[in-house]
Amino acid sequence: MFSWLRSKKLPSIILSLAMLALMTTGVAYSPSLYRWFCSATGYGGSVTVKRSTDGDAYARSDAIGPEITVRFDTNISPSLNWEFKPEVSFIKTHIGLPTTAYFIAKNLSNETIVGRATYNVTPEAAGYYFTKTQCFCFTEEKLKPGETARMPVVFYVDPEMLTDATGKSIRTITLSYTFFRQESDKPAVAAARPLAAASKAEAERLKQTREAEFEPVEVKRSGGADFR
Repeated sequence: MFSWLRSKKLPSIILSLAMLALMTTGVAYSPSLYRWFCSATGYGGSVTVKRSTDGDAYARSDAIGPEITVRFDTNISPSLNWEFKPEVSFIKTHIGLPTTAYFIAKNLSNETIVGRATYNVTPEAAGYYFTKTQCFCFTEEKLKPGETARMPVVFYVDPEMLTDATGKSIRTITLSYTFFRQESDKPAVAAARPLAAASKAEAERLKQTREAEFEPVEVKRSGGADFR
C-alpha cells in the first residue's frame, strides 16, 4: 500500500505522518482498532498517570478546585433487554478530585446477552478535561439471565480547565452512557467479559489500592481520546 511512497524516497518522518493520519482516521470508527493502535504505538490511551482516590488526602491539600456537579445519563438500545441506571443521578465533587460513581446493569431476559457501551461528555468544552478509568466502555460485556452488575467508574476533571477560556466557567458536566446489544451467539458469549464479576473485582481493587489510572489532558488534546 505504501510502496509508492517508499519508491519516491520520502523522508521517514513524512512517511510516518502519512501512516499516522491514515491510522487515526480508521481508529475513529473502530474502538478495537483504537485500543490495538494505542498499545502498539504508545499513542493515545496507552499513556496514563496514576492518581490517588483518597478524598480525605485531597481535602487536606490545596490540590482541588471549585465545586462541580457531574450528572449521569444512561440509555439502552431498544434491542437490549437490560436495565441500566446510575446509582445516583448526580454527584457534587471538586475540580481536581478523583471521584467514584457506580452504575447498575441488570439482564432482564432469560438468556445470556452481550452488550457494549459508548459514552459522551457534555458540554463539549469539558470533554478535553474530563477523564475516567475505562471500566466498561467499548468492551463486549456479558450478563447471565437475571444477573446484576454494579460497575465503578472513577472520573477526574483536570484543573487545567480553569485556564481555558471556554471551559473555566463550566460547573455542570453530564456523563452519558449508551449500551448496545451485540452478537450473543455461543462464540460471542464465550469471548465477552463477565460484567458482574469483572466489576466486582475492579471495585475491590479500587478499595485496596486507593488509586486509579487516568489519561493526561495533553494526550486528549492530541486526539488520542474519544470523549464525544
